[in-house]
Amino acid sequence: MRSGVRRVVTGHDANGKAVIVSDGAAPFVYENPAIPDMVSTDIWRTAEMPAAIVKSASETTLGPRRQLPAKNGTVIRINSFPPDPQGIAGMTPAEARQAFAALGNESAATFGKGGRHPMMHRTETIDYAIVLSGEIDMVLDETDVHLTEGDVVVQCGTNHAWVNRSSKPCRIAFILIDGKFDSEVLELIQDSGLK
Repeated sequence: MRSGVRRVVTGHDANGKAVIVSDGAAPFVYENPAIPDMVSTDIWRTAEMPAAIVKSASETTLGPRRQLPAKNGTVIRINSFPPDPQGIAGMTPAEARQAFAALGNESAATFGKGGRHPMMHRTETIDYAIVLSGEIDMVLDETDVHLTEGDVVVQCGTNHAWVNRSSKPCRIAFILIDGKFDSEVLELIQDSGLK
């Protein structure tokens, strides 16, 4: 498991006492074939709101790779972004859609619809992104934001890409929360042609 993310999951014993249910490497590690050395480790998923708190939860991350949380759910994952590979800049819109299809969300790709970078995408989620190590640029429609270790982004369903222009990997923890575009925002997105 290339990501090396240790995951500790707690639960309750027969007497209601706090116990460790599992302690080890997070089992779901995904490497995107379109981006060599990009590693994504799903830590946990929930499928409802409020999230069910059970005595001893079963594994929530197994199954096919999904970029998005379930309806009314959440996902926490840690991604390691390598320095931006040379081939990314030359991707076609079709290749960008294939890269997102490999993530389980082809429709998120916006490159070719106005997105400035081949990995530009939009999801109907609120995402908390916490830079754990390294540095990265968040590319938006008309601006870039440089982020370093300790910075936190609240991504509110906006069109964006993550571009590592440094010489070292960048690790980011993402917490994705299922969302729904407000009718005014949805209309603006549709008018822009980016949805």
